[in-house]
Amino acid sequence: MSETVLLVGGGGREHAIARALEGSDCDLYACADNRNPGIARIAAGFETLDTTNTSAVRTYAEEVGATLAAIGPEAALQAGVADALAEAGVYPFGPSAEAARIETDKAYQRRFMREHDISGCPAFETFEDTEAACEYIDSSSTDLAVKPAGLTGGKGVKVIGDQVTKEGAKEYLREEGYERVVLEERFVGEEFTVQGLVANGSLRVTPAVQDHKRAYEGDEGPNTGGMGSYSDAGLELPFMSEDEYREAVGILDETVAALGDYTGVLYGQFMLTAEGVKVVEFNARFGDPEAMNTLPVMNTDFLDVLVAAREGDALPQLSFAPRATVCKYAVPEGYPEEPQGDTRITIDEESVARAGRATGQSSGEGSDEPRESVARAAAEGGEAQLFYASVDDREDGIYTTTSRAFAVVGIAGSIAEAETIAEDALSGATEGVRIRHDIGTEELVRSRIDHMSDLRGE
Repeated sequence: MSETVLLVGGGGREHAIARALEGSDCDLYACADNRNPGIARIAAGFETLDTTNTSAVRTYAEEVGATLAAIGPEAALQAGVADALAEAGVYPFGPSAEAARIETDKAYQRRFMREHDISGCPAFETFEDTEAACEYIDSSSTDLAVKPAGLTGGKGVKVIGDQVTKEGAKEYLREEGYERVVLEERFVGEEFTVQGLVANGSLRVTPAVQDHKRAYEGDEGPNTGGMGSYSDAGLELPFMSEDEYREAVGILDETVAALGDYTGVLYGQFMLTAEGVKVVEFNARFGDPEAMNTLPVMNTDFLDVLVAAREGDALPQLSFAPRATVCKYAVPEGYPEEPQGDTRITIDEESVARAGRATGQSSGEGSDEPRESVARAAAEGGEAQLFYASVDDREDGIYTTTSRAFAVVGIAGSIAEAETIAEDALSGATEGVRIRHDIGTEELVRSRIDHMSDLRGE
């Protein structure tokens, strides 16, 4: 039978999920805090609501007759949206609020790893008293990562010896007044992500992706929710080996086994060090931007994953087109510290469409081609895809919020080709936004390779 799927969330990650379901045997409905124009074009219905309001989400799911739900944002998971939908008889592909603590409570996450002897866990201490944490910083003979225990949208971590001094870290904690904080050993290496789809005890993994948290080119500036990311045509990234990728997957396997009854995405943020793969953090949902690297090249129908999860079956094996991807975000001026929201922007969708140079085909917004044709275009040559993120579609145009506005993903046979396509697609970017242009460039990727070579003593 045809399914009715409710998509919760209105960012770039959720637009990628919507596109992954487009053309599948389902009716798609969506709800989000903002009206994402890309999702609204795909969905049969779109409701603007607070996605942390579990009653509102449940009511809308019942109104549209949803049989399945895909939950994007971590705040909605923390609020218990998956629990509320399950109680209403709607199968949620997303963990319960309790299971989502693997992301939403970093102190719990580290204690969970230590209790279950999960590989890659750093030495750490947790604190509920700011001054006690500051004393620990003073007494530590090594650099530390300073992490608020709760959600901060990817912007809360400060690394001593990289982003801040000891004095700067203490000042940060005193100014912010976090109730709980985790202090842990600083890892030195290259970060990467492997996202896994989990249900019924099975884990299906996706290609590795490297996100870029720093706001400015050259990895300068404060952390953000992610300025962009890239993946290679295979499962691993250029600076890592197949064995190192498998080591990360092994850690996900250990974690899934320890979690027990877990459903949804398990996102492993790893650091590749000279001593092997270490865990930076786990998330309980697709990454943003990493979903935009992964889902466009996934051949497997995402709806089949959702249905198998609900039916208690093993998840289907995942298949990916052998294509590299480069994602670049356009963000409001001043992002992330003083973002200038509520600015009307114009996005040249035709320019994005023209950037798919190798085949002349693209799935930029406005394309009427089915998803299978889009996937074939990506597999055969080059393509550009546009993903709307935190924008608001009003009667008189599209406006920025104070978060990331939209992203473009280049897809091609190599990272270099994909980066060129992404840059071409962004050449007509509207005024009022900023882009980190170095993501996916040959120079930046080579610097990652050289960095790991130096750490390995090669």
